[in-house]
Amino acid sequence: MIELAAAFRRATIDDAADMAELVNIAGHGLPLYLWGKTARPAQSAWDVGRERARNGTGGFAFRNTVVREVDGNVAACLIGYALAAKPEPIDDDVPPMLMPLLELENEVPGTWYINVLATYPEYRGQGLGSELLGVATKMAAGESCSGLSLITSDSNVGARRLYERHGFAERATRPIDKEDWQHSGENWVLMLRSF
Repeated sequence: MIELAAAFRRATIDDAADMAELVNIAGHGLPLYLWGKTARPAQSAWDVGRERARNGTGGFAFRNTVVREVDGNVAACLIGYALAAKPEPIDDDVPPMLMPLLELENEVPGTWYINVLATYPEYRGQGLGSELLGVATKMAAGESCSGLSLITSDSNVGARRLYERHGFAERATRPIDKEDWQHSGENWVLMLRSF
């Protein structure tokens, strides 16, 4: 486990609300859309997101999260983890919207997967995304991963520029299955930075 600089810290269960917000920002509303589909009666989509963050298991969990604070407030977060050296088969019951994302993940086994890199709008332009990519690089090296990987939308031009400046290149694409989710992108883009 790497040592984090003072402005960064490991997330705790108390960060669940910020994590849900930042995950939804990174996903351009897709997480909220999916959470709404699984909400129980009297439970909101946001309740589902916060519950998943607090749960502590799976990819979207506080245990996989580093937050960047500014003046004592959560300003940005990184959620990531090492992918297995050999991909697991994709379950038949995976929702069609998620299938292309899982297919792309399976193309980069052994990498450290950046599931979420997000900054609240009021903190953008301060280099926090670049700082968190630096943290991701250290974490990947600490787990002996072969590189860093992530998936973004083809319409997320600003994020793609950031990743390209940090050595990421497009590896593969898959069409976005939108259902009723409103989004301008047409394809998911897998980006890879090999070590």
